[in-house]
Amino acid sequence: MTYKVECHELSPDEWLRLREIRLASLQDSPDAFGGNHQRESEFSELEWRELFTKNTYLVATLNGKDIAMMFLEKLRGDFGATCWVGGCWSNPQYRGTGALRAMFNYVDSVAEEKGWQIQGLGVFVVNESAIAAYEKLGFKAMGEVQESTRKPGNFYQRMIRGL
Repeated sequence: MTYKVECHELSPDEWLRLREIRLASLQDSPDAFGGNHQRESEFSELEWRELFTKNTYLVATLNGKDIAMMFLEKLRGDFGATCWVGGCWSNPQYRGTGALRAMFNYVDSVAEEKGWQIQGLGVFVVNESAIAAYEKLGFKAMGEVQESTRKPGNFYQRMIRGL
């Protein structure tokens, strides 16, 4: 089945959309992210809006419903990364619809303009399905496995993808 997934870059005025999908991701997959549902659910509107000063937030939408999200931070990172991808999550009901690919297609379409030519990310090593999905998108494991500072006892792999 073919799905028409669209990708949209959120603005600070769309902070409620970000809040809704981010909290859903933390509730569904609490061990996949450095964030914390309890803490982030208590953020004020101002705190949600402030997140946009550091990161660009993307959502994938199917039939008007936000089904996936990710954020990008422009930086000079490990292994030549020009941006860092975080918070990648797809609603389990919509996995397999191409949402992750749609978001990375969007990233590719604006990479030159935004300075996102080499994307880096970290993924917990126990999340084998996410690692496989990133590999399909062209990410390669780089460097040694690292222990998480936000979640001690958990280890992550850095992965890099360049255009």
